[in-house]
Amino acid sequence: MMESVDGKVAVITGGSSGIGRGIALACAHAGMKVVVTGRSQTHLADTQAVFAEHGLDVHAMSVDVTDLAAMHAAADEIMQRFGRIDVLVNNAGIGLTGPVASATPSDWDWVIDVNIKGVGNGIQAFLPKIRARGEGGAVVNTASMAGLMPIVAGLYSMTKAAVIALSEALHIELLGEGISVSAYCPGPTHSNIAGAVANRPERYGTSGYPVPPKEFTEAAKDRPYMDAEEAGERVLAGIRRGDMFILTHPEFKSGVVERHATIEAAFPDEPIDRVREAAIPFLLSSPVYDTDHRLPSPRAGAPVE
Repeated sequence: MMESVDGKVAVITGGSSGIGRGIALACAHAGMKVVVTGRSQTHLADTQAVFAEHGLDVHAMSVDVTDLAAMHAAADEIMQRFGRIDVLVNNAGIGLTGPVASATPSDWDWVIDVNIKGVGNGIQAFLPKIRARGEGGAVVNTASMAGLMPIVAGLYSMTKAAVIALSEALHIELLGEGISVSAYCPGPTHSNIAGAVANRPERYGTSGYPVPPKEFTEAAKDRPYMDAEEAGERVLAGIRRGDMFILTHPEFKSGVVERHATIEAAFPDEPIDRVREAAIPFLLSSPVYDTDHRLPSPRAGAPVE
């Protein structure tokens, strides 16, 4: 739990637009010093302008999350500038969607490099800086409801499911250090993720998926999705609570319950092998899932308890 965030330093990758910018604004409004990274100079400049309109400060950096050396250099620069890093939000991602069988080898490479290895690069570059202070902190890894409901976007869902599993494992590992790790799984939120696939780096070659037409991305702006700034406030609330999962769209709950029931029903209906069970207790569960450790469901706008 991180009830007091005033004066702390938050780094948000992919923070120059969409959900990342919403998280950055929420952190800044709460009194945090905010660093956003992104690849698009236009988006970085737009973010600086938005922060200025709100009377807020932001430090914007051009960094590619697939470049581990650049991520390490960014972490060092931020430490030199601010003297500390308290919160890392691994938000950068791309939204390749479509049938798995249509993907080219380059599609596999790109979506894994950004959505999985990009998170890994953030952890490698920034987590040591958080741990070194010995004062706790928080890591948020942006996954997706598609990681919990993998029904329409195979490769994308694969990467987001990986981020969820990674976040749970890291949450368990770092509990003793007072560093919370959250898997943020948003549903539809106004962002640039669909249109961002048009900015495909040349090294990733051709795609098996067509770039969404401009009409599609423009029409999405009028859909009843969650506002990015509201999503950002909900993420900040999850950081304050120390949530392992930050879920913001209750519309998905019944589907997730049905999916989990389907998984439970797939277990063999037979007696447990107690000898085998006794040999693998460390694989079977964790105290973080006990009801004693389970926080009540969050409510939008509710104070942190």
